[in-house]
Amino acid sequence: MNSGVPKKLILTLVLIGAAAGVGWFYLGPFSDRPGPGKTGKASRPVPVEVAGIRRGPIALQRTFSGELEALAEFVVAPKVSGRVEQVIVDIADMVTRGQMVAELDNDEYVQTVAQAEADLIVARANLSEAKSALVIANREFKRTESLLQRGIVSDSDFDDARQDLLVKQAQLKVAEAQAAKAESSLETANIRLGYTKVTAGWTGGDDHRVVAERYVDEGQTVAANTPLLLIVELDPIVGIFFVTERDYAQLQPEQIVSLTTDAYTGERYTGRIDRIAPVFRKSTRQARVEMTIDNPQHRLKPGMFIRVTVVLARVPKATIVPEQALTVRDDRSGVFILSEDQRSVAWREVKVGIRDGDQVQVEGEGLTGQVVTLGQQLVEDGSVITISVEQNQSAAPSEKVNTP
Repeated sequence: MNSGVPKKLILTLVLIGAAAGVGWFYLGPFSDRPGPGKTGKASRPVPVEVAGIRRGPIALQRTFSGELEALAEFVVAPKVSGRVEQVIVDIADMVTRGQMVAELDNDEYVQTVAQAEADLIVARANLSEAKSALVIANREFKRTESLLQRGIVSDSDFDDARQDLLVKQAQLKVAEAQAAKAESSLETANIRLGYTKVTAGWTGGDDHRVVAERYVDEGQTVAANTPLLLIVELDPIVGIFFVTERDYAQLQPEQIVSLTTDAYTGERYTGRIDRIAPVFRKSTRQARVEMTIDNPQHRLKPGMFIRVTVVLARVPKATIVPEQALTVRDDRSGVFILSEDQRSVAWREVKVGIRDGDQVQVEGEGLTGQVVTLGQQLVEDGSVITISVEQNQSAAPSEKVNTP
């Protein structure tokens, strides 16, 4: 029984419809999609984001971690033993050079001085007696000598007088030596008595320093040279950091550095490199670098953690692009430059120089205008592009670029 429409006719209509669909797919809107053998010029425009190439200074910076140290430290210690009567200063107190900072019990040393004074009185009395005895012996010798010439006394009497004179001369020398010794003992006793008043007598540097540590309290008995106080100089203060071989050769004395601390967030201080160690530590393969930082208000303290930024190189006139604009093709670094009509891009090989944050110095030919910063992985030399809608909307009216 016939259905009214021949089967052959239906099959023919189906085949015609399928052929039309295939032709529309390849020749219609989808024909712009890149396929084997097609170049970027014939492809649909690739949406990209761009940024301007600028020219100006750029610097190579390194940031190192370090710490602060006092420029000078002076440990106050008594030169004699004794019980601590009082400590006059405490932590954070300002101290002047030569100021008395502690005092020891001096009773024993006072008695020593008194004993030395008595010994000196005795020695001086003996010296006076020896001088008188010598005068008498000298007078007797001269009298005996005169009598000998007149034949009144014998040679033996004359020899006795001369011997007595020599003895008295020797006794005078002994008495003089004993008196000098007694004077020296008294002076020593007075010096040791003075040592019970402990002073901060450092040499060099500023006349004013700060007490950093206190090691004893009143009533303690200390031996000679026992540390009582630590006094430090805070202005200027010293910063210490360590560098590896990579950065060592680029550091020089007198270089200016900037630093920050966790204690004063947002504040930046300036320092100057003073010394660079001539050797590297075997354990870390790093060299010590010392710098001086002005610290007139004593805000910076020894032991603080610091971050030091050093400018290792600077180019005053450089071509600078965003780091994200860099791309690698065939093991070569380069950027895609936006054409004047802003419809295509051109590949430019570059030599990369100083990197500073998200900016990088580049050298090469034809580096003017704008570079692609997003979407460059989808384009080739000469590819057709379009500026992304988001970038156009975020740009100011005077900065907007035309899109095809």
